[in-house]
Amino acid sequence: MKISTAKSAGFCFGVERAVKMVYDQVGQENNVYTYGPIIHNEEVVKDLQEKGVTVIESLEELKNYPKGTIIIRSHGVPEDIYQKINEYGFKVVDATCPYVLKIHKIVREHSHEGRHIIIIGNRSHPEVEGIIGWCKSGTEEDSYTVVENELDAEKIALPNDTKLSIVTQTTYNYKKFQELVEIISKKGYDILVLNTICNATEKRQAEAYELAKVSDAMIVIGGKASSNTRKLYEICKKECENTYYIQKLDDLDLNEFKSFSNVGITAGASTPNNIIKEVHTAMSEKSFEQLLEEEKVVEINNGDIVEGVVLSVKEDEIILNIGYKSEGIIARNEYSNTPNVDLTQQVSVGDTMQAKVLKVNDGEGQVALTYKRLAVEKGHKRLEEAFNNQEVLTANVAAVLKGGLSVIIDEARVFIPASLISDTYEKDLQKYAGQEIQFVITEFNPRKRRIIGDRKQLIVKEKEALKKELFEKISVGMSIEGTVKNITDFGAFIDLGGADGLLHISEMSWGRVDNPKKLFKVGDKVTTFIKDIQGDKIALSLKFEDQNPWIKVEEKYAVGTDVTGTVARMTDFGAFIELEPGIDALLHVSQISKEHVDKPSDVLKIGQEITARVVELNTEEKKISLSIKAMKQDNGQEAEDNSEATVETEVTEETTEE
Repeated sequence: MKISTAKSAGFCFGVERAVKMVYDQVGQENNVYTYGPIIHNEEVVKDLQEKGVTVIESLEELKNYPKGTIIIRSHGVPEDIYQKINEYGFKVVDATCPYVLKIHKIVREHSHEGRHIIIIGNRSHPEVEGIIGWCKSGTEEDSYTVVENELDAEKIALPNDTKLSIVTQTTYNYKKFQELVEIISKKGYDILVLNTICNATEKRQAEAYELAKVSDAMIVIGGKASSNTRKLYEICKKECENTYYIQKLDDLDLNEFKSFSNVGITAGASTPNNIIKEVHTAMSEKSFEQLLEEEKVVEINNGDIVEGVVLSVKEDEIILNIGYKSEGIIARNEYSNTPNVDLTQQVSVGDTMQAKVLKVNDGEGQVALTYKRLAVEKGHKRLEEAFNNQEVLTANVAAVLKGGLSVIIDEARVFIPASLISDTYEKDLQKYAGQEIQFVITEFNPRKRRIIGDRKQLIVKEKEALKKELFEKISVGMSIEGTVKNITDFGAFIDLGGADGLLHISEMSWGRVDNPKKLFKVGDKVTTFIKDIQGDKIALSLKFEDQNPWIKVEEKYAVGTDVTGTVARMTDFGAFIELEPGIDALLHVSQISKEHVDKPSDVLKIGQEITARVVELNTEEKKISLSIKAMKQDNGQEAEDNSEATVETEVTEETTEE
């Protein structure tokens, strides 16, 4: 077994300085106190307590203790704490990390300049609590905001003219810091970003990341309350599934490491070097050889695949006879990824099963087994083959996640990002819940838990095939049925089964169409004809020639015919009268009345029904001219003729009487 320890593991400069200051005071003073644990390491704090150092958590406790020296912990404290300690009559020794003191100075200056302080970090961490105490008086919440995660960053809603200064906890993850700063930057504030992450922290995290990538297992050593150790664990866990978080050697089960070839060790900034060396020694080749000697009497090992017969089944547990001195146990969560599955519905007494050994001794003398992880390994092999062969897989959607879909193949999970679900934007992914879908594997890296599926390329390929088939059979002039896919102000896109055709607003009717949405809705079936094909573009039309209203225009609108229509639109020179859909006639301003009319809108209204006489018909240019004046003149002449006839009759009658 190869053991590798990160170069930067263990005490950083600030922690080492703080611990040394406490030990130095122990030799000089009788009454030594630390304001909170000097560092986040239980072993160090315990050793100091044994040497007479008292940890106080609040200034009120000082009332009960004799005067002495209070050492400010490496995480720092709010500004007002110093004055209050002096008021109690205690001497102050400041062990605050110089990097933290730099942050205190920055936020104090910037907040007094009127800038709003954004503190990126864990709001309950003592370092962050200390930083808050340097923002103005430390009591005005509107002078600072603590951001722990993306949600906090998104929720920032300050006045637009607010000036921001962004600092961060010295032990914060640098990549996460960048992500949160990017979210805040998009809000448009005047922002000053100060990267206050300790260089040692960045270096330690980078080393842990690189070591985890090449290790079969990682050991992260540090106190459970240590923020920087927790972040090291998270970084290593992403790169190496077999990552263990311990505080001291006693927390480590060496049997867990028998099957590993390369083991990496890193430690938080508060971890003493003696603990790191102790763990390294225990993991050394000599210790490992001793483990192998012990292993000779063992018939099974962690990681072995065993076969057994089901002795009993409960809802949450399966007991197997695996031919070993102890029985094997498969817990519910090691049988399947399906939550709350009833195991009595899955297996029966007498069934033969294969499982993988998790622990030879689970602490109660039984062998801890996993069926799920063995199935996952088989599933991974299945997915790897599919990845290499670009095989199309079919599975039901197991879960709808924030950024995509999760499907399971033989207990192995495949993630399909939202961008790879369809060739168009999918706003509601819930419609896929429980659905059977097809996809291909485009990325296979189970070590990093990145197994990516792609449904989009299958849809694109299918549409390309349908498109090719469609263009091989269509031609200009043919009628075709399709489904309304999208409607815009200028027309409607019709899905023809392989490609979309555009039905322009001008081709929707022989008449005038103001709004396509009044004629169609998405999902409507419509039969059109192909007006034109230009490359991949298909122009459609509903203006079928046999429905052209101009075919019989000479019969219906011969010169001299009185017609009735509706005022459709007006210009300064005349009004256009719709006689029927597709046929508009011009009523010139000079033909509206015998009296002078300046413009049509003085006497006519849109939608008004009028009667006029056809005075001109040009079928070639599709023009019809109307006149109300001509019709009224003729009607007036007829009235005059009738009047003259009546007079003549009366005169004749009078003459006859004489």
